[in-house]
Amino acid sequence: MRIEIDGEYSGIKFSASHFIPGHAKCGRLHGHSYTLRLVLYGDKAEDGMVMDFVDLKRSLRSIVEELDHRILLPGRSREIAIKKGREVEVLVGGKRYVLPQEDVTILDVSQTSAEELAELILGRLIRELDPPANVKIIEVGLDEERGQTAWVKREVND
Repeated sequence: MRIEIDGEYSGIKFSASHFIPGHAKCGRLHGHSYTLRLVLYGDKAEDGMVMDFVDLKRSLRSIVEELDHRILLPGRSREIAIKKGREVEVLVGGKRYVLPQEDVTILDVSQTSAEELAELILGRLIRELDPPANVKIIEVGLDEERGQTAWVKREVND
């Protein structure tokens, strides 16, 4: 059985800024209004559900809340130097950004691409939910804009 959560209709969205070092256009600081999508495959449990939509949406909202209205920085990038203090200083490609600490989220990724953000979100969702044994596959899609979505899929409980 398959269940799906469409963040467009469920209000599971966030706005954030980022840049992709070395990319001609995306190397400049810019933003997106992201929408999160989830597809989950599994068997119905004794309660008649694959997994409770309420629990799934609560976890997804918690994750996107931490990303919303932030500047997303890749903490594992080899191309970016990040100095944290009262402010966050970012050195990349001859540019220097100085940002308020509360406006920045440093993520455990090498790039803040939609692909890596989707992987990060899926990994965190799996850790936080600890899916029940009846759940087999979880997919997360992250729209940078409608029609432009990065999808990642993981098998769980095999």
